[in-house]
Amino acid sequence: MDKIIKNGTIITAFDTYKADVAIEGEKVVMIANNIVDDKAEIIDASDKYILPGALDAHTHLEMPFGGTISSDSYEAGTRAAACGGVTTVFDFALQQKGEGIIQTAKRRNELCEPQACVDYAFHVAITDLTTEVLNEFKAAVDFGISSFKVFMVYKKEGLMVDDGVMCKVLKKGKEVGAMIAVHAENPDLIDMRTEEFLIEGKTSAWYHYLSRPEFVEAEADIRAIHWAKSLNTPLYIVHLANKQGMEEVKKARDEGYEIYAETCPQYLHFTSDVYKREDGRNFVCSPPMKGQESQDALWQGIKSGDIATIATDHCPFQSYEKDWGKDDFTKIPNGCMGIENMYPYMLSEANKGRLSFNRVVELCSTNPAKIYGCAPEKGTIAVGSDADIVIYDPNKEFTVSKDNMHSDVDHTIWEGLKLKGYIDTTLSRGRIVFKEGEFLGQPGWGKFLKRKPRA
Repeated sequence: MDKIIKNGTIITAFDTYKADVAIEGEKVVMIANNIVDDKAEIIDASDKYILPGALDAHTHLEMPFGGTISSDSYEAGTRAAACGGVTTVFDFALQQKGEGIIQTAKRRNELCEPQACVDYAFHVAITDLTTEVLNEFKAAVDFGISSFKVFMVYKKEGLMVDDGVMCKVLKKGKEVGAMIAVHAENPDLIDMRTEEFLIEGKTSAWYHYLSRPEFVEAEADIRAIHWAKSLNTPLYIVHLANKQGMEEVKKARDEGYEIYAETCPQYLHFTSDVYKREDGRNFVCSPPMKGQESQDALWQGIKSGDIATIATDHCPFQSYEKDWGKDDFTKIPNGCMGIENMYPYMLSEANKGRLSFNRVVELCSTNPAKIYGCAPEKGTIAVGSDADIVIYDPNKEFTVSKDNMHSDVDHTIWEGLKLKGYIDTTLSRGRIVFKEGEFLGQPGWGKFLKRKPRA
């Protein structure tokens, strides 16, 4: 044995118990009381919790968007992930016109492989569905890419697919065992409302929210769920942020349909009021934060089990880039940071009694691992699983600041947030990559995950 984590309390999605964890190489090899090996490095977890590392199933690193590129490189983003207890990062690879699925993934992997500080996988966003691409779905799944994304929005940017293409993707995804994720908003309503606001001279960040309010997202949620139900195909809705969409997810699940909803910490903590702030443009993302009713509905979805996962949609831009839209919200690059904040935020809410620690592990680790085909190696602490482990100190007080984050972004929307409890240590496949505030990993350590198809 190489390492033994001793004296801590193990928390998985289903269990909470005291035990030691023995690691050999990259794997957990024993879980028992009082494990002894004189040659092993001892990691003392007294008065701390031992958790599986989180999986952030929704990030956009080095992503070209809005006339620039998202601020975090693969190195910076995965470094921040490690420091936030995220040991697996899923990034979106956007298909370019004429490009195949595997070709798209390989192109992004050339950037990611030498930089990644933790393990990673790709969702490929389908933007140019030819017959050849549709026929490549099975080969892509065999290659280890078992999830694809479609955009119901970003028509002008060339990312949007129509309902017919989305239905083809849903049907083929079910056939080959791939999960299909959807960004649901209505682009025509957004364009109409945006044009009206600009004509009226209403250009502040507040009108970013009003250009795509609750009903604009909800309509697309309802449409996506309708197609999935009609075709009897699984569906994963990314970054769900509105009450009516949450209600439709619950209804479909109660009817027995395989619908998964993901939401993000920013929707659970902030409301649309942030867009009234002087720095409101820093909070611009799509979908935007919504009103209090929607936030309450998302928390209820977490309580009921109808929210399946928490992810971040991590897509930050520098403050000077956000300032491009100081006088015109349409020029603000869309995206916020969160990859280092997701697990600490959710664990802090558990520490305050809002939900259980087991539920946080389920939302941030176990469920994404199962849904996206990398369980049981990821998402739990068990003999044979990867030694992706977080040691959490529930007694540590922590205040988020740009100065104690590990991203390349020059600000954080989480500035000043006080957390009850914080991550002490992160291990990625048995290697300590973060300890007591210091990043100890290295670029190139992370491995591409070859994921399994859905049964």
